[in-house]
Amino acid sequence: MEAAGRFPYTRGIYPEMYRSRLWTMRQYAGFGSADESNARYRYLLSQGTTGLSIAFDLPTQIGLDPDHTLAAGEVGRTGVSIASLDDMRRLFKGIRLDEVSTSMTINSTAAILLAYYVLVAREQGADLAKLSGTVQNDILKEYIARGTYIFPPRPAMRIITDLFAWAAREVPEWNTISISGYHIREAGSTAEQEVAFTFANAIAYIEAAISAGMDVDSFAPRLSFFFNAHSEFLTEIAKFRAARRLYAHLMRDRFGAKDERSCLLRFHTQTAGSSLTAQQPDVNVVRTTIEALAAVLGGTQSLHTNSRDEALGLPTEESARLALRTQQVIAYETGITDSVDPLGGSYYIEELTDKIEAAATDYIRRIDEMGGALQAIEAGFVQGEIQRSAFEYQRAVESGEQVIVGVNRFQVTEARKIPIFRVNPEIEREQVLRIRALRSERDSVAWKRSIERLEAAARSSENLMPRIMAAAEAMATVGEISNTLRGVFGEYRDVG
Repeated sequence: MEAAGRFPYTRGIYPEMYRSRLWTMRQYAGFGSADESNARYRYLLSQGTTGLSIAFDLPTQIGLDPDHTLAAGEVGRTGVSIASLDDMRRLFKGIRLDEVSTSMTINSTAAILLAYYVLVAREQGADLAKLSGTVQNDILKEYIARGTYIFPPRPAMRIITDLFAWAAREVPEWNTISISGYHIREAGSTAEQEVAFTFANAIAYIEAAISAGMDVDSFAPRLSFFFNAHSEFLTEIAKFRAARRLYAHLMRDRFGAKDERSCLLRFHTQTAGSSLTAQQPDVNVVRTTIEALAAVLGGTQSLHTNSRDEALGLPTEESARLALRTQQVIAYETGITDSVDPLGGSYYIEELTDKIEAAATDYIRRIDEMGGALQAIEAGFVQGEIQRSAFEYQRAVESGEQVIVGVNRFQVTEARKIPIFRVNPEIEREQVLRIRALRSERDSVAWKRSIERLEAAARSSENLMPRIMAAAEAMATVGEISNTLRGVFGEYRDVG
């Protein structure tokens, strides 16, 4: 049997896996204002989380400032509101960015948020060459499954490859993309489709970077991935093994990668939000534990465990702590980390691994025949396959063929009430006042010059990141930078 840490890495990308270093316990969090979220991050760090994971609100994700009419009612709701460099400063007050790894779940505005983050790190005196973390920056899955896009696909791909090239020079330890299967799975895909569509998107990003003149080994070691750990326990473990093997062959055989690091599938995992139920929410603790265990047995590099109350609202502090404790129990009390690959050699796991790899490979072949992921998305193929799988699953739930405990079987008439987290409604008013004050107090000449230069860069082939950095430093807001690019690139409208 092949060893862990050796091509094609079926058993794990490192020889010792968790025997030498545990996965990063990275709890996803963010709500309300930067100050409130900062308090939650400091609490999680005090409780043993080993990496931060930032959730942004919807306006931040789609490039709208808090006082935009379309932002009304959404500010600080699904994540933290970050509209300026000042917000980013407050978000990380008292947290040294050179001492913590930070993941930011942000896509259309990833370049802007990364610019703010790097500027704050620089103000703290951090060595940018050692700054570590990830921006999701995966726009293709937004067109497929999630919807927080701004620009049409091709200019959006340009921004992504510009970020690749800039980060390789300026923040070489930063993961410049986290190619996401998570949201594809949450939209209703199967495990095989999650792997296939994620890698089809990865192929598109890699080809775009190569077309922009970059050598594959100059950026591929900083590619990372984001997968779902769903409730089919053994299937999920096999999925991660199949994905590692398929990716290693893809990078070596298709793209000719010579650096071993380019062939390593490094991925973050989150337990399945779509598996959580509002009915009997305490049962979600069981679901999340099983899913987290699958991620660990599958060899994840970092992990977020969902909280029991997330089908009802954002997690309370108590629920977030329990979710973190779930990871800690797996890490320190089960003995699983004593083995490099506890399920290696299992006949069923090996068979499932082969089947998932074969099915995913066939999907990638079909997408290649269409011309690649962009063409497959534009033709609606990927979306249609996911919708079909989601429909079949829902039909099975409604018929009772697929049992969901507490929903279509084992119901109770009176469930225990649990506390529900409420976002302070005053946050929106405060954020609106704050952003308006910032606009009136900043150096308007420097701001105008930075915006004009950003627009000129967007109309040329110049790398956009230095201009975005300059605008961010001149106190341009997320909405203003996004609007400048909208004026050049236009906006994407889903006509499907």
